[in-house]
Amino acid sequence: MKRYKIAIVNSSSFGKYFPEQMERLTKIGEVKSFTFDNDINGKELAEALHGFNIIIASVRPFFNKEFFDHKDELLLLSRHGIGFNNVDVIAAKAHGTIVTIVPALVERDAVAENAVTNLLALVRRTVDSQQAVKNNEWAKRATFLGMNVTGKVVGVIGCGNIGSRVAEIFKHGFNARLLVVDPKVDLDWAKKHNIEVVELDYLLQHADVISLNASLNETSYHILQQKQFSLMKKGVYITNTARAELVNEEALLQALDNGIVAGYATDVMYKEPSFNDHPLVKHAKVLVTPHTSAYAVECLKGMGDKCVSDVENLVSNIPLVSVVS
Repeated sequence: MKRYKIAIVNSSSFGKYFPEQMERLTKIGEVKSFTFDNDINGKELAEALHGFNIIIASVRPFFNKEFFDHKDELLLLSRHGIGFNNVDVIAAKAHGTIVTIVPALVERDAVAENAVTNLLALVRRTVDSQQAVKNNEWAKRATFLGMNVTGKVVGVIGCGNIGSRVAEIFKHGFNARLLVVDPKVDLDWAKKHNIEVVELDYLLQHADVISLNASLNETSYHILQQKQFSLMKKGVYITNTARAELVNEEALLQALDNGIVAGYATDVMYKEPSFNDHPLVKHAKVLVTPHTSAYAVECLKGMGDKCVSDVENLVSNIPLVSVVS
């Protein structure tokens, strides 16, 4: 009988809340958790995971061509999430590794709700005002002036699985005028919800609130940089639960300092973890959460169950689902 060794890589949540998931894995083989630096090179990562023929992986580190070129047998890499931009799927396929992801609907509500939650916390100064109460500074309450989101113009950049849910929440929950940018948007869906499909420049010029929900690729990398910020309405708020690399950080900091961007809420950073000396983390107009958009009970259970099922199906020779390589 084949011996299986399962590595849990850089996941702070897998198995923590649902121990039965780990119990199911231990019936299959040895299970060990690893935490690597996000920037570990492929060869070093491969050597560290030598002998492990199944990996359940978080959003970092990068499983690049160098990793697959130096890795011994790897039967399955199951992503504990819906994205796979940290996996070179071409190299994986060339080396006979199956790569799977979590079906998009598992994360849809949790991530979309967090995009809106972080935005509202930023706009209504929730964190600042709560801290004032903890500091016995109740009298400062008049300084925490926010704005209504109801009736505003909201722009959603990237309107797929999660972005479409964000758009629905703002449209029907806040009676917003919704502008979306996405070359693959479902036009029937947009018509049903009275949502306007527009060009990026138009969205930037008219939106009071912008939600970033695009996947990361060669066309979306730094989709917001100095030129795009210069087109925005003064005082715009931005929420990002997609990828940090959608935004040029230097341009964003300039836009925050000159008042174009009134506030930026993000659940994703270029380097994770990021600490309190990071320019964005310490900026007064920025709210940073530690990549917790999926941290809802229903979402984490669904993600973990999918990864465990991938492993169980693999060893039982049952076809896997949500395969990307």
